[in-house]
Formats: sequence, C-alpha cells, structure tokens
Amino acid sequence: MDGVIALYKERGMTSHDCISRLRKILHTKKIGHTGTLDPNVDGVLPICIGQATKISELLMGSGKVYRGSITLGMAYDTEDLDGHLIATKAIERPLSSEQIDGLLQKLTGHIMQVPPMYSAVKINGHKLYEYARRGEVIHREPRPIFIQSFKQTKVSSFDEKKQTQTIFFEVACSKGTYVRTLAVDFGKLINTPSVMSSLTRIKSGGFDISQCVTLEQVDKASGSDTLSDIIEPLSTALSDYPAYQLDDSRWKIISNGGFLDQSILPDREPIVRLVYQGETKALYQFDEPKKVYRPFKMFLKNN
Repeated sequence: MDGVIALYKERGMTSHDCISRLRKILHTKKIGHTGTLDPNVDGVLPICIGQATKISELLMGSGKVYRGSITLGMAYDTEDLDGHLIATKAIERPLSSEQIDGLLQKLTGHIMQVPPMYSAVKINGHKLYEYARRGEVIHREPRPIFIQSFKQTKVSSFDEKKQTQTIFFEVACSKGTYVRTLAVDFGKLINTPSVMSSLTRIKSGGFDISQCVTLEQVDKASGSDTLSDIIEPLSTALSDYPAYQLDDSRWKIISNGGFLDQSILPDREPIVRLVYQGETKALYQFDEPKKVYRPFKMFLKNN
C-alpha cells in the first residue's frame, strides 16, 4: 500500500490523532503526515503511506493556501482563540476595504516573522510552548518566509456591540509560516490588538480541499476494499516533476541504483521522475559536476 491520502482534518483533532486512527484503519505503521495542523484548524492534511513516506518532506515544502479571519479589537496569548485574552481595544471606526487591502499588501513578499511562543519551535532543546506554559518568554530570532498573496475574500464585518471588526482573508504562503502570527502582525501595523479567529487550510502538498476525504470515508473504503479509489499513487503526488519513461535496459540500471547519462533529458531538469511500466520508480537529481542523473528518492517496491 503506497500513495497519498488527501485527508480532511476536522477541528478538535490533532494531526497525531489522525495518524493514530489511520494506522488502525489501514493496519500499517508506515504512515506520516506532511505538516501539522493545530487542533482548532481544519482542512487539507496530506497523509503519506508506505513508499510515499519518502516524499513527505517534498510535499511539506510546497506552498500552502489558507482561508480564515482576523478579528481586530482583542488579542490572545496563543494568537488564536484557544488561549487567554490579554488585551482589548474598542474599534470605534472600522477600516475600509481599501485600507484593509493596503495593510494586507504590506505583509506580502519576502518578510521576516518571529515564531509565536505557543509553537513547537525548539530553542535550547525545549519547545517554545513548554516555556510559554511556564509563563516564560524566550527570545526568538525572526525567520524568513514568503507570502505569495494575502487578500480579502469578502467584505469585513463590524460588531457594534462588541466593537470589533472581523476581516476575512485568503493567504498563499511558504512552509514555516505561522498564519496566526500574520493576524497579530496585521494588528501591529495599526497599533491594534488582533487575533486569528478562524482558519482552514484549503491547499497543501499539491492537493486541494475539494479532493479531500474524511476519516470515516477512509474507514468505509477499507471495509469495502475500495481504498484504491481514495489513495493517490506516487505518480499523481509527484506529477509536478517531469517524467521520463524507462526502457528495459535503463530500468535495469535504475533497479541497481545506477546513474543515468544527461542525454535522457537535454533540458537538464533539476529533478526528474522515472517511470517504468506505468509506475513511478524513482526521483533522480541532476549532478552538475558529473553531468549525470543520480538517485534522489527510490520507490522500487511500490506496486
């Protein structure tokens, strides 16, 4: 059993909960996810099974897209609504759509971001949330991230009673981006407490939320012997890499981990997907000094 399941993670579950459930459903331990989602975040969680666990870091490194909301007028220690309220400020005059667009634009491109205290980033051998739970604040160095786009999805909402304003957004970002910190940074631009009030991941690892299945659907497919309908093969998960069809002689070379001459791809693609009899058998990487393609990821046992 090799491939990727585009799983829809429900809110209230951890990514580890999903892995534990799937190990029981699929009766295999060789399962891994491609980047955690916080319990209060739902959406796309690609799950790698069998040989596909070798590409989890490749899928994890791909860009992600989220939809959510930022609420102005209050701040929480966790930067989302799961924590404790630490600041409030009445919004007497809500931002216009034009003002919001301008502020969102300031948070796009290559920017530096300080990881939140409530995160799994390790400093001095301990995760930041461990310090945070003890009431300690640790210095964190800013990290580079890339925000491809940050835009509104609909007109913002102003709550006159609570004197808060909620902005609805979609953001396309690089690996390592904390969207809740983006929400806080948005508020900092106007000296206003802010919080990420909801979040859904709609794209990750090349999979869209429309392709997702639930744990219940996976369980049902397992019971009806139709898992092949929901497990995407390696060829689909790696479709962004140019494919080269192996003949019998070159398949023999690949099956022994050998190198391939650069002539297989005149354009010298950095990474090429090698296919034999309809199955992706390996990813090979171009070695510039030696002018050959050498093994990068091998999937010789996938069926």
